[in-house]
Amino acid sequence: MDGIEVDRASFRDSSGFIFSKQGSLYRQVNSSYKEEFDAYVDSGLHQALVNKGYIVDHEEVSLDEYCRENLYKVIKPVFIPYLTYPYEWSFSQLQDAAKLTLDIQLLALDFGFTLKDASAFNIQFYQGRPVLIDTLSFTQYRQGPWVAYRQFCQHFLAPLLLKKYCDHRLGRMAELYIDGIPLDLASRLLPLRTWFSFNALSHIHLHAKMQSHYSGSGVSGSQRMEKVSAKMGISKLDALISNLKSYVEGLRWASANTEWGNYYENTNYSQTSMQGKQDLIESYLKKIGKPISLLGDLGANNGHFSRLASQYSHRVVSFDVDELAVEQNYLKARAEGDTKILPLVLDLFNPSPSLGWGNEERNSFVCRGKFEVIIALALIHHLAISNNVPLKKIIALLHKLVTDCLIIEFVPKSDSQVEHLLSTREDIFPDYHEQGFELALQGCFTIASKDKVPHSNRTLYFLKRESRLS
Repeated sequence: MDGIEVDRASFRDSSGFIFSKQGSLYRQVNSSYKEEFDAYVDSGLHQALVNKGYIVDHEEVSLDEYCRENLYKVIKPVFIPYLTYPYEWSFSQLQDAAKLTLDIQLLALDFGFTLKDASAFNIQFYQGRPVLIDTLSFTQYRQGPWVAYRQFCQHFLAPLLLKKYCDHRLGRMAELYIDGIPLDLASRLLPLRTWFSFNALSHIHLHAKMQSHYSGSGVSGSQRMEKVSAKMGISKLDALISNLKSYVEGLRWASANTEWGNYYENTNYSQTSMQGKQDLIESYLKKIGKPISLLGDLGANNGHFSRLASQYSHRVVSFDVDELAVEQNYLKARAEGDTKILPLVLDLFNPSPSLGWGNEERNSFVCRGKFEVIIALALIHHLAISNNVPLKKIIALLHKLVTDCLIIEFVPKSDSQVEHLLSTREDIFPDYHEQGFELALQGCFTIASKDKVPHSNRTLYFLKRESRLS
């Protein structure tokens, strides 16, 4: 099986697993899942999900010399260019992923199936919308409760309510608890007023208490819970899921203003400078001379320049540390039907780490994939001045992340934004100047173009990546 590499995150599912061969992604369907898989496909559920854009499509393939224990079939799913994780999503992204999961469950029930897995990690964003990527998540429905109900509440409902009622930064708890935020913890963190919401009370608070009660009741407790659950028929289950969907749809995130949420309204750029900056960046993108396969916009704020870059790219991943800015970016992309821009929350100073079993189930931001082109505007001074990161280290990281070109803005100490940063701290940055920046580029990037932003003291650089880091 030369060239076969099993995905390191694909070991928990007894129904099958993901593997790659010669750069292409495949999924093995295990023989133990044969009956369920054939029933799922033959029922018409898969095609119905594909028609609605709920799930990635696949084709059955035959691979030469591929022979593995427990093999039933090999399928090749539609390729997702850039994988994301729920702790990188804004409120509305998580909400849309939750709604999709419930829509899938309702449709599955119509066909006599149910989702056996409601993990948020089974959802990815593709062409501007959430989509289920795990074809093996379905099982034929048998009377009883939704087996993935607790998982849904832990992966979706708990973080949504914590973001809404407490603080949006608590969404990062999904990074700490990759199997979902424990409901007892969510219940303790949520404010008293949520106990007076029927849905929060039933799906989080009482759910957590019931979990705790039955988990501590031994075998007899489990038997009592199974007996109660068995009374739930499909009509009651359908009503439960429909009610849960209505509740999720009605959640609103009324966030306070954040540092970067209205950046372009409060920037020190004049209209002339902003237009000049835009013209320069567009000229750099044109110089590349071909459509960019994957572009990363670091510090994208509300996605203004991501939209410009999308005219020259197949896919733009639009990162920002501020969730409100990412939320605005996502809502705009969704409203406009933009299929190219993928907004994500990212703290470049503390990016998403490798997580899970052996630190291999979820890839870190740095290890997840490289970008053909990176744009980093009005970013370097925050890393260097606010976070004390040496210019050499910043450039070394960008060199690691990009394969071709870097468009970067250098903001000098004379800029009002940097003056503001230095007004409350000692200036311990003797090398933070244009010459020091260009010195840091050596061995990593070659300067293809260097231009002053009109009516500004900032400088834009169009850089070509050097193949080896010295």
